[in-house]
Amino acid sequence: MLGICRGRRKFLAASLTVLFVPAITWIYLFAGSFEDGKPVSLSPLESQPHSPRYTASSQRERESLEVRMREVEEENRVLRKQLSLAQSRSPSQHHGNHSKTYSMEEGTGDSESLRAGIVAGNSSECGQQPVVEKCETIHVAIVCAGYNASRDVVTLVKSVLFHRRNPLHFHLIADAIAKQILATLFQTWMVPAVRIDFYDADELKSEVSWIPNKHYSGIYGLMKLVLTKTLPSNLERVIVLDTDITFATDIAELWAIFHKFKGQQVLGLVENQSDWYLGNLWKNHRPWPALGRGYNTGVILLLLDKLRKMKWEQMWRLTAERELMSMLSTSLADQDIFNAVIKQNPFLVYQLPCFWNVQLSDHTRSEQCYRDVSDLKVIHWNSPKKLRVKNKHVEFFRNLYLTFLEYDGNLLRRELFGCPSEADINSENLQKQLSELDEDDLCYEFRRERFTVHRTHLYFLHYEYEPASDNTDVTLVAQLSMDRLQMLEAICKHWEGPISLALYLSDAEAQQFLRYAQGSEVLMSRHNVGYHIVYKEGQFYPVNLLRNVAMKHISTPYMFLSDIDFLPMYGLYEYLRKSVIQLDLANTKKALIVPAFETLRYRLSFPKSKAELLSMLDMGTLFTFRYHVWTKGHAPTNFAKWRTATTPYRVEWEADFEPYVVVRKDCPEYDRRFVGFGWNKVAHIMELDAQEYEFTVLPNAYMIHMPHAPSFDITKFRSNKQYRICLKTLKEEFQQDMSRHYGFAALKYLTAENNS
Repeated sequence: MLGICRGRRKFLAASLTVLFVPAITWIYLFAGSFEDGKPVSLSPLESQPHSPRYTASSQRERESLEVRMREVEEENRVLRKQLSLAQSRSPSQHHGNHSKTYSMEEGTGDSESLRAGIVAGNSSECGQQPVVEKCETIHVAIVCAGYNASRDVVTLVKSVLFHRRNPLHFHLIADAIAKQILATLFQTWMVPAVRIDFYDADELKSEVSWIPNKHYSGIYGLMKLVLTKTLPSNLERVIVLDTDITFATDIAELWAIFHKFKGQQVLGLVENQSDWYLGNLWKNHRPWPALGRGYNTGVILLLLDKLRKMKWEQMWRLTAERELMSMLSTSLADQDIFNAVIKQNPFLVYQLPCFWNVQLSDHTRSEQCYRDVSDLKVIHWNSPKKLRVKNKHVEFFRNLYLTFLEYDGNLLRRELFGCPSEADINSENLQKQLSELDEDDLCYEFRRERFTVHRTHLYFLHYEYEPASDNTDVTLVAQLSMDRLQMLEAICKHWEGPISLALYLSDAEAQQFLRYAQGSEVLMSRHNVGYHIVYKEGQFYPVNLLRNVAMKHISTPYMFLSDIDFLPMYGLYEYLRKSVIQLDLANTKKALIVPAFETLRYRLSFPKSKAELLSMLDMGTLFTFRYHVWTKGHAPTNFAKWRTATTPYRVEWEADFEPYVVVRKDCPEYDRRFVGFGWNKVAHIMELDAQEYEFTVLPNAYMIHMPHAPSFDITKFRSNKQYRICLKTLKEEFQQDMSRHYGFAALKYLTAENNS
């Protein structure tokens, strides 16, 4: 009942305001429209500048009256809209402690006025918040450089996508590394109503390289200063975010605040929540000039069109040049320069409520920004310590961050109903291919997997390698899932050359892998290992897709196509580089075979030479690979000849042959129709033979398969009859495709299969 009465009082107040404010305003304007008893025209068309009675002062008064009149009319329009909303509400909608008045989509959202007592903004506005149109595109700019920042961007984007109900346009100012990573990620993510544009950060370095900067973000931490020049000239407004931001609400609420900017306000910023700019953190601490505590630039609302008209470029440059004469360098990158400009021009800022940038660096006042979980809007991990920062509620913030860190990104591929998406050729082609499949086909799931687009994050960890200048370098290529993670350290100890790995993981498993790698001295000491995450989707292990991803992202002219369960002999990397020259691999189509062996012992004294390996073969400690279950797979290697061979020798292709080979990087990809267990390598070797590759066995090379529990896919193959039927069907279709592609020469594969 009390809520209804309050609603009626508000309704009555709004009604009186609508009736009396215009009347009072017009009386004031009418009275002010007379000069010496004569009416003064408010229209510029009716003014008489050549009249003796016309003065500059009266002109300014008339212009002021016109501005005030328009402001009053706008206020009346808003009040009328509130009145109509109040009339349309039923009493049942007013029960509870408060009503939600900020409408973004389907009439739901949060009112900032509810938090006026918690957080100090520019004003305690009680009126209707400006509405963001349902399909209005929200523009977001992020500066991103390097491998680690690319991972941070993904978590930020996940938090934005989770809450969003509007189309998004991300403007990414990225270096070459981040662009390669993020372009592939978004292309394979295929999120509807999301557009990505890249801007070359390296081209912008000259704009800010003259500014000495001590901040850990380096030169890229200054690039937000040049966004007015970098972003498209027709882009009027943009939200600028640091990479260490996590959203806890719909970004449209932040976008709506642009409508509150008045006069010359062009920057929306939250007050800095530390004492940095007060200059009292330590003796002789001398920060850049700032208004009071200054402002934090982790979240910025930029009115680009007005900034350009104000000559923002000239404004910040002159300020920076002047301050650097005494300060010598920036300590907080762009933030110092933004604050110095604001100190001179305070009218530029619209101060955002501090829950739009809850800053979790040490010794901040961030706890004053919220009283409840529902108060949180944006969390900013603006400390070099990141998740290890000290804060009373850090566990809660950390869990919120980890939620998005490990959240399945595939679930964010949701349509925005009622908002048309831009035509995406890749998405349209995928839908066309899937529509051509027969869903009643018993092998439908196998066929569908061939066209599944898996979200892919390249170079998940730092990668740094320059191939040898003699053009003999070889990269070991392999793929794995979480259950083979323990093999990584052993392989790194056996192979000192570059490695390209594709890991099939969920989002949560990717974070487990990250923690495992960062805790391993062996892995962290190696910067020439490229880890490429292919995120899980579907019911099959996409083994050949993984191999193709790892193959595609090598920087050497040659690659050793291996499997994660194998340990190469010590010194194999250097031996293969010499073999590449000896066998003229650069100018011939050769596949160099590394003979494969296996042990059934989990603890093996690894043979250090061929002689030692032969001795272990004779004693039964080692065996030729799969001799007891799949002899045909490696029999053509001719192990009897290899025992005494001292020079490379050629072997012919035979049915079901699947050796591990060294080839040029331009060799054909693996066929994606083969997933899980069965025929994935066989088909590839068959295609190499069809393209007239010569198979050459290396006499002093070997690799050993280490024992492990059977994979889930081989278990399905053995236990599921339909699985085996579908694999046979796919084999036959592959052979038919080979015949169509390679003609008469490919008939031998059909004959060999029938005879095997």
